[in-house]
Amino acid sequence: MDNMDLFSYMREKSSDVAEKESPLAARMRPTTLDEVVGQQHIIGQDKLLYRAIKADKISSIIFYGPPGTGKTTLAKVIAGSTKSIFKQINATIAGKKDMEEIVASAKNDMAMYSKRTILFIDEIHRFNKGQQDYLLPFVEDGTLILIGATTENPYFEVNGALISRSNIFELKPLTIDDIKVLINRAVYDSDKGMGAYDATITDDAVMFLADQADGDARRVLNAIELGVLTTPRGDDGKVTITLEVAEECIQKRAIRFDKDGDNHYDTISAFIKSMRGSDPDAATYYLAKMLYAGESVTFIARRMMICASEDVGNADPNAIVVATAAAQAVERVGMPEAQIILSQAVNYIATAPKSNASCNAIFEATAAVKEYGDLPIPTHLQDAHYKGSAKLGHGIGYKYSHDYKNHYCEQQYLPYELNGKEFYKPTNNGYEVKIKEHMARIKREAKEDK
Repeated sequence: MDNMDLFSYMREKSSDVAEKESPLAARMRPTTLDEVVGQQHIIGQDKLLYRAIKADKISSIIFYGPPGTGKTTLAKVIAGSTKSIFKQINATIAGKKDMEEIVASAKNDMAMYSKRTILFIDEIHRFNKGQQDYLLPFVEDGTLILIGATTENPYFEVNGALISRSNIFELKPLTIDDIKVLINRAVYDSDKGMGAYDATITDDAVMFLADQADGDARRVLNAIELGVLTTPRGDDGKVTITLEVAEECIQKRAIRFDKDGDNHYDTISAFIKSMRGSDPDAATYYLAKMLYAGESVTFIARRMMICASEDVGNADPNAIVVATAAAQAVERVGMPEAQIILSQAVNYIATAPKSNASCNAIFEATAAVKEYGDLPIPTHLQDAHYKGSAKLGHGIGYKYSHDYKNHYCEQQYLPYELNGKEFYKPTNNGYEVKIKEHMARIKREAKEDK
């Protein structure tokens, strides 16, 4: 065996050992589409991503979803399915120099071997604007096919130009049935799982772990590994994961997640629901919990702005003003003082009257657009200023509302096919009472004056 063969052999042997000793969650990661559990809304056999992976025709992609849902897994599946050169970096530790080396290598491989390069960037939201901008021309000219993974909303955290050149796939938390499949694989699979330990798990432990996982596969796999490795063998010689063992192991992981901030989706959900439910005490508690765990103040502020519009709406139009001002203020002030600003805004939103009428309005209007398509705009509302518009009758018959009592007059605004359709339905809460009364009055008086 010559030196090069010896080195190759040692690298391969070291890789095999490392794989066997790697954490269970890493070993259980699927290598083919058929092994992937869940996410059928994007990798079902009739879906675009499934067909693209099978045909090795991947274009730039961004995977978005909470931790443990399979973003890196799908990237690894693509790596194992493609004939392209696959490179991977993590945005938390990679710099511009790393990207420059990958770009230079990609250009060389394309020129010499006509091979494309797929670059997978884990936690792409960690790249700043300059780093993301650097990638853009190489994605645009095809030097790189980008696969990004992020737990943050890419429309907020990723360069808009990269977004426009990528397909966005949102990964959902795994269902309880999905998690059950993974639990049984983890315990009994001798190749990738813990089967070599001659372990077993009770049905109630499976159900408990699947329920407590909250859609995060990594969390439950870590709990199983901890349980198998630390539980003494019983009289039958087997390691049995009982409900009590499962409770202890998942509890240890949950505490660790809270301190690391990786479990923020549970907490942010409780935070939003507490503000929506008008419980300022609970909302403040979850705010404190997130801040203590090191959660990003900008992430918290962004969710508060959404809540102020979605759940308070026009019942108190000042809620979105307060939330937006708080979001701007915390960026300028920073911690620890930012917690005071966030607390003020949280308590304002939590105690404000609530209405989701505006939120429902846009959803119902969007449903109408999808159902009816591109309905013609009433002729009298169309633009009368461009050349030839007058001959087409555009703008003729339009009533200028400021010429009428209450600055309101009846005329057809919606497309005729939607005549009488109501999307915005003010509630009897807060300021929307005045909105409802105002709209009823001006409509009534317009009819009376006819």
